[in-house]
Amino acid sequence: MRPTPPHHVPLDFVFRSRSKEEKAPAAQAPVTDSKQPRHPQAPKGRPTPKRALAQSQRRSVTNTPTTRKEAAKRQRDERRAQMAKQREALASGDERYLPARDKGPVRKFARDFVDSRFCIAEFFLPLAVIILVLSMVRVPQLQNIALLLWLIVIVLIVLDSVATAFRLKKRLAERFPNESKKGAVAYALMRTLQMRRLRLPKPQVKRGERP
Repeated sequence: MRPTPPHHVPLDFVFRSRSKEEKAPAAQAPVTDSKQPRHPQAPKGRPTPKRALAQSQRRSVTNTPTTRKEAAKRQRDERRAQMAKQREALASGDERYLPARDKGPVRKFARDFVDSRFCIAEFFLPLAVIILVLSMVRVPQLQNIALLLWLIVIVLIVLDSVATAFRLKKRLAERFPNESKKGAVAYALMRTLQMRRLRLPKPQVKRGERP
């Protein structure tokens, strides 16, 4: 018997099957988008909220001092800058950077009230120097005059301070009826003891000018 010839397989069927098998994995692979979808709340052209939060956290970590020495240095720099602003405010009268004891409309009115008039207490230091010099001279008459002048100056300062306190308290009650005026009169009387050119904050009104 003759052997049965092998079944002939068409070449195009072999290549077609192989090409289908190669394309199948590629077709089965999931399609992924390389671009991350934009968050619906994020404006166009800006990072998503999560990314913006991460960026702000990185910046805060960068600005945070890493050592105790750096933190102390930063505190000193901030304190020095604040004090410089306060010195400038004391010279210019800028309310934003004044110390707490000088802030507020009540304290400003008290300063203007004192600066607008002559006060005997502001001449206390120069008068005290003169009286001290006279008392050191070994002349009984001059020493008696120095003692008398000292008593007169003290009495005049007390009377003038009482009158200033009474007038200022009345004006504050009229001008600021609903605001706290605690310590304003004492604050003004302490200012009267300073010479006008040495007062801080600097006077903002002229003598005789009504505040």
